[in-house]
Amino acid sequence: MKEIFEKYRWSIIGGLSGFILAILFLTVGFFKTLLILILTAAGVYVGFYLKRSGLAEHFFDDKS
Repeated sequence: MKEIFEKYRWSIIGGLSGFILAILFLTVGFFKTLLILILTAAGVYVGFYLKRSGLAEHFFDDKS
């Protein structure tokens, strides 16, 4: 099973992403799905920015 996933990793990820996108289109509609994708991308960008700039470690540093 592991060999199959390693060989077809990007195909599996692409297929699952397309399936989830299709479910979202059918259940919530095009514009709501578009909003979900935009907000998710913005969240990922903010997360990468906080990690790269070191702000995340500053605010969430474990001081116990």
